[in-house]
Amino acid sequence: MSQTLRAPDILDIARREGRVTVEALAEHFGVTVQTIRRDLADLAEAGKLERVHGGAILPSGVTNIGYEHRRDLNPEAKAAIARRCAQAIPDEASVFLNIGTSTEAVARELSHHRNLLVVTNNMNVANILVENPDCEIVVAGGTLRRSDAGLVGTLTMRAIQAFKVDYAVIGCSALDEDGDLLDFDIREVGVSQTVISQARRTFLVADATKFERTAPVRIASLGDLDALFTDRPLSGALAERCRAWNTRVEIAD
Repeated sequence: MSQTLRAPDILDIARREGRVTVEALAEHFGVTVQTIRRDLADLAEAGKLERVHGGAILPSGVTNIGYEHRRDLNPEAKAAIARRCAQAIPDEASVFLNIGTSTEAVARELSHHRNLLVVTNNMNVANILVENPDCEIVVAGGTLRRSDAGLVGTLTMRAIQAFKVDYAVIGCSALDEDGDLLDFDIREVGVSQTVISQARRTFLVADATKFERTAPVRIASLGDLDALFTDRPLSGALAERCRAWNTRVEIAD
């Protein structure tokens, strides 16, 4: 298979899994690792991938990956993380779920919880939980962002301020090595910050691809949260920071 024919498949794998490795691609295509390195170098030069040690990831920037592509990133990991997070939320609790494919996965895992009050600015979350007759759903209204059916802006923040929830489950676009949660849309960041201030406990759900990306707007620090649910152990420095902050780290398996 020529390089030109391999490139779309390499990009599809990167969108589906969040990253690609040289060895796995060489085995997948039946070519040498040197050939794959050249492929990745060309894709990086074209701005379609960003090289990292041992492979490549989707490029970071000032705009996020399309929502449908994000749904295809690490779906198994997101499902495992969501199960672990949902286990930490009891029946008869009030919960906030914000915008994101990881929080949508948590909503699916909450579909059999009893007597929940769920507040959300994510229309997709509301549609998922509508199947649970034991769940009261409050949609925090605001400006509809058509790209992901999220509600953002001042009206959304005002609606959230009417609540004090037991648990908030939030996502982010990137997680910096210093423990900062990052995102792309300042309006969504304002909503997330309001959610954190109105929750008794805040959980972050973030798969390992978030550690390999960056985004321009800061939401908060892991030190401001109660727990991180992820699928891969943290680096030594970040793990040490979480211990100092008393932020629990749960690794889904």
